[in-house]
This record gives sequence, C-alpha cells and structure tokens, in this order.
Amino acid sequence: MIRRRFLPCLVLIFAASGVASAQPPDLDQWVARAMQAFEVPGIGLTIVQGDGPPLAKGYGVRKLGEPAPVDARTLFGIASNTKAFTATALGLLVEEHKIEWDAPVVRYLPGFAMWDPFVTRELTVRDLLVHRSGFGLGAGDLLWWPESTYERKEIARRLRFIPPATSFRSAYAYDNVLYLIAGEVIETISGQTWEDFIASRILAKVGMSGSYPRYSAAAASGRAAATHARIEGKVRPIAPFGSDNTNPAGGIYSSAEDMAKWLRVQLSGGKLADGSRLFSDATARQLTAIVTPIPIGADPPPAMAALKMNFHGYALGFDVRDYRGHKVVTHTGGLPGFLSRVAMIPDLGVGVAVLTNQESGAAFDSIAFHVLDHYLGAPAVDWIGAYKTVTANADAANAEAERRAATSRDTASKPSLAPAKYAGTYRDAWYGDITIGEENGRLVMRFSHTPLLVGDLEHWQHDTFVVRWRDRELRADAYVTFALNPDGSIDQAKMRAVSPATDFSYDFHDLLLKPVRP
Repeated sequence: MIRRRFLPCLVLIFAASGVASAQPPDLDQWVARAMQAFEVPGIGLTIVQGDGPPLAKGYGVRKLGEPAPVDARTLFGIASNTKAFTATALGLLVEEHKIEWDAPVVRYLPGFAMWDPFVTRELTVRDLLVHRSGFGLGAGDLLWWPESTYERKEIARRLRFIPPATSFRSAYAYDNVLYLIAGEVIETISGQTWEDFIASRILAKVGMSGSYPRYSAAAASGRAAATHARIEGKVRPIAPFGSDNTNPAGGIYSSAEDMAKWLRVQLSGGKLADGSRLFSDATARQLTAIVTPIPIGADPPPAMAALKMNFHGYALGFDVRDYRGHKVVTHTGGLPGFLSRVAMIPDLGVGVAVLTNQESGAAFDSIAFHVLDHYLGAPAVDWIGAYKTVTANADAANAEAERRAATSRDTASKPSLAPAKYAGTYRDAWYGDITIGEENGRLVMRFSHTPLLVGDLEHWQHDTFVVRWRDRELRADAYVTFALNPDGSIDQAKMRAVSPATDFSYDFHDLLLKPVRP
C-alpha cells in the first residue's frame, strides 16, 4: 500500500513538441467521460504549468447517493504520494547536518535490526526510501494492513523476523514498512512525531493549510471524500482505512488546491511562493535522482505502444522514467477507496495530480495522459478507450486464472484429518499468532492482531482450504494449505491469495504458520 493493485502500472510518459499555455479546451468533458467509463464518483484535479496560475478543480460528488460536490478543497487520501513528503523531511534534516543520506540507520536508531546482521549494519537512510533492502514485494504489510493492534514501534521491532526475498541491494521490490522506519528516524532526530514534523516543517511552509498528515484530522474537518470500490461487481461506498501506523508511507490527506502548491515547490526545485526555500537545489537533485534501477518488462499493449521506456528507476519517494528525452517524475497512491497519480516533467515545468475516490487507476491515468499530452502538443490519443481495453483484458486474465484453479481442483478429495485436528494456535515469527477454532460446526480463522481478518475455512482439496473473510470489502480470500508430519500431526501451514487481483499488501504468502504446542 501503500499502492493498491489497481491495474498493470503502465508508464506515465509524454511526447513533446511545444508547450501549450491554456488548459485543454475539452477538459471538463474528458473528465466526465473518464468518470463515467470507470465509475468514479469524484475527482480532484490539479494542473500547474510554469509560473501561470494553477488549475485546481473538483468534479462529481464526495459520496454516491449524496449531493455534496467535490471542490478544489475536498480532501482525498493521497496514500503513497506521501512518500515524497517523508523523503523531503529527511532532506531537511540532512541540510541541517543532523543526519546523512548514506549513514547507517543504526547510527540514529541503535535498536533497529533486519534479518541479516550485515544488512542491519549496512542499511542506510537512503536505503529506507528506495526499495532495495532485500524484502519481497509488500513484505511486512500484514503488520499494519488491514488495521492492526500493533503500535508503530512494535511493527518496527518485528521487521528483524522477516526473511529476505533477495540479497541486499540486488533487486527492486516495493515496500511500505521501511518508510515507517524513516518516520522513526525523523521522530528520534527532530524530537517531533512524523505527523508534527510534516505539519509544521512542510505543510505549513508550503501553504497547504487544508491538508492533514493523519486520517482522524481529515475526517474531523468535514471536507473528506468518501471511499468507494467495486465490491462483488458493484461500485459502492466502503470503509476508509483509519490507522495511523504507517502514516510516513501513506497517511497524508490533501486536496486539488493544496497539491497545486506542492507540485509547484517540487517543480521549482524547492522554492516557496514568497521566494524563500523549503529545500535546496542539492536536495532537489537527490529527491529525483534514480537510486534503484527497475527492470523494464514487456512492451506496452498495442493501444499504448508509444509508452515504451528506455530507463526506469526509483529515486527518493519518486518513480522516475523517460520518454523521448524527457525525465518524468511520478508516483501513484492507493488506499481502500482512494487512488491518485502525481506526474511532473521538470524541464517543462508541467505537473498534474489526479485524486480519486474510487479504485480505478485507469481513470487517473487516462486523465493525466490527456492533460499532459495537451501541454506537450502530443498527438491526440483516446486514453480512455485504451485503458478500457487494458482494464477489460486484465479482468479477463484474472477471471481465467481463477477459472483454471477451480477446474483443476480435485473435488473428490477429502481432508487428511478430522476438522478438530486442524484447530489450534499457529504462530508466524514476524506476524505473531493466528487461531483456527471450531465455531458452530465450522472452522474459523482469526488473526490475533488484525480484527478484520476473521474468516470461515471451506475445504478446497486435499489439505488445502480457502478462508473466506467475513468482511467482503477485504477482497482477499486466501488458500490455507497444511503440511503433515509422518505421525499425522500438523507441521506447518502456508497461505496464498486466491485471486491474482488481490492487493499485494496482503502478503499472506510470506507467512510460515507453525502450530503452538501445549
């Protein structure tokens, strides 16, 4: 997360011939068409270009079925677009000579530890931000996602029990939990919580007076959009994510109006509206310089053939890529019911932010492409049509994967053990305990530190069950497979998401559940 799986993340890149000065003449119609095509109730849109007046505008409604409109001050969770704020905050501490980018984290957090003592010793402040620690994709997210009872410092302590997926600094794998550690560095060095530091040292100075670094304050403001998602085939309101555990990775709530100010500061290399600086040119270069290369995969689909990349990598809180000689600085954000895209072309002074209250990456990218293509004088492309095709193909592929799993199932097989034999307490080294108990004749799984993760076990085949979470908004049913010892007792259990569309932050596959013996 905090970058929910919403589509294959296609590159946001743009052609350039000449930079237009006015907003796209068909902007309102285009946004309305995208909202209808992808069933998005409300959108906040920001466009900045050079020193001209920014556009900050709202479209649609805050909540389905209610009349309150989205306006320029409506708040959306920007999720992982928060990561650039955390990186900027560390940059401010570097400028004050209180920390160093390439100093080991243990210099500032002596109790911090990773699985490998070598990594513990060598992991730097920079490494916290660039997804090259050796963790797998989304590793450790179950410590906070869905909302857990673990406090932030306990989440940090438990990272030492997560085994690596790759060797240190050898591969890119997106994570959230090390941004939590970055927040701990900020708190330890500054004497302020991450939230207070962000509010006083960044939001207040940029002039983002309507933005908040935590959900509770945004909700209390009365200006927050409601969250929506497609649940069992229908878009409807869903419960927002309300935990503050990983605010440094994705906690900020902002608006179109305030994101215009943020984009302008980033595009100007740290300059504020009054001519003073939030951060220096040196810090600006650090924030947008690639540290971790990201392998370029298969070519884009034919409808998006122009989006083929030559380079791609992760900087400090930003994703960086190219198109025809232009460097694009971008990021996405995703939480339940909120998705967003920020994209900037620094050498042209153009930036766009699209904030949505529904989980459709196709919506934000089809709008962002259209806006930036206009400013760059690029050939017209029907991005809405292209993304409808991509979305339909992705949905079909996911459905086919689930169909193949169902048709290959051995429906005649039986569990090796009586149901009561599967019941008990199981423990994972980094997550903690889960329990399986018999309730009203059914096996029920409960994650001890995650109240929402309560589900009924249904036999699938052999010693594999499927846990169907009672809260259907989770959209994360999982296989649970038991392995037996020679004497017929249970040796361990492993989990894996049923659907390939399941958000990567449900890292069930990383759990190794061992029975807790009496």
